[in-house]
Amino acid sequence: MTEVAVVILNYNGRSFLQQFLPSVMAHSGDAKIIVADNASTDDSIAFLEKEYSDSIEIIRLEKNLGYCGGYNYSLKLIEAEYFVLLNSDVEVTSGWITPVIQEFKANPLLAAAQPKVLYYNKKDYFEYAGAAGGFVDMLGYPFCRGRIFNNLEKDIGQYDDNRTIFWATGACLFIRAKDFHTSGGLDEDFFAHMEEIDLCWRLNRAGRQVKYVGESKVYHVGGGTLSKSNPRKTFLNFRNGLSLLIKNLPSHSLWWKLPLRIPWTISLRWCF
Repeated sequence: MTEVAVVILNYNGRSFLQQFLPSVMAHSGDAKIIVADNASTDDSIAFLEKEYSDSIEIIRLEKNLGYCGGYNYSLKLIEAEYFVLLNSDVEVTSGWITPVIQEFKANPLLAAAQPKVLYYNKKDYFEYAGAAGGFVDMLGYPFCRGRIFNNLEKDIGQYDDNRTIFWATGACLFIRAKDFHTSGGLDEDFFAHMEEIDLCWRLNRAGRQVKYVGESKVYHVGGGTLSKSNPRKTFLNFRNGLSLLIKNLPSHSLWWKLPLRIPWTISLRWCF
């Protein structure tokens, strides 16, 4: 069985594959590299077959199943001890896998983890999606170390630690295969956005742990599939943010938090 499988879910991302797949190939050691194509209509498959047919595995989906469905379908076909769900618009760095896997091996309760995620277009700043690890506040709003709303912090080593977090970003999500399957995988009702928070929330509820590993570093473009201003993304963020609470909060908390969240979600629409 493969120890680490790096799985890139692609949808019409030929340009990202051309730009960032070389870094994944160069810096991933013995990990198996797999591109799961979510029924792209561009020339992604032709490009991969021409340039990487001997070095990666290609999974072809017959229709676009979204982030959640695409990964759920693809990961059932892959035998590995650890999965890395990696966005196609991520540049990885030398040694990015090793310190994270070391954390898994040292802690049997660890189910999921993420590296330090920096902004590709301004590499000394944290990136919106994940930054230095995710948490949720009293009302269930997700936030990250390294950014609050759209304000990104400069990386000056303040988050070079390895520490327990509440949720790990789906832009570069390390997860034990056993935990992924046992938890039921990603909730396909989310389609995309906040699905990794829901997954990590369920892992936490099951007594498992999630961690940020600052020794590992990647650079994320962000907005590669849907920009932050896209109405579809705004809808998914609002809907899925409320779904997180309904699915995961106990009823004695839900009855008072949900009514507070709805007006705040509307008033903070410019932040997402």
